[in-house]
Amino acid sequence: MARRIITKRIGDILLERGVITPKQLEGALQRQQERGGLLGQALIDLGHVTEEEVALALTAQYGFPYLPLDNYEIDRDVTQLVPEHVARQYCLIPIDRIGNALTVAMADPSNSQAIEDIEILTNCVIQTFVSTPSHIQKAINRCYKHETDAAPTPPTSNTS
Repeated sequence: MARRIITKRIGDILLERGVITPKQLEGALQRQQERGGLLGQALIDLGHVTEEEVALALTAQYGFPYLPLDNYEIDRDVTQLVPEHVARQYCLIPIDRIGNALTVAMADPSNSQAIEDIEILTNCVIQTFVSTPSHIQKAINRCYKHETDAAPTPPTSNTS
């Protein structure tokens, strides 16, 4: 798997684009230091940016293309290559497969552990797209619907 060389940090990209101010970046960095997590998520939580603005900055940072999933038709056979709990754990969803190349949309393209795990799990080479966490969650909910999601039948009692 090819590693991407990061030349700019996400905060710097958002500053250059005029999406955030230096003061907002400083506040988000402080929040990240206190609570952990990703800087982009801290900026979202503080209301300084949208998920899409962070996703677009990630595309600039990592060079992966952005893919909004709202109207994207995902082949459910492809999603079956990755178990639902793994998709939720890594906030990613498989969207296409050609040969042994599996395309996934993920919220955090820097998560090399997720990419390696999916490569091992599927025996495929992973191609990455960036999408927003909420778009991915909606796609997961849509694609991993279970036939057993219908109302369960109450157990019959055998007390005669």
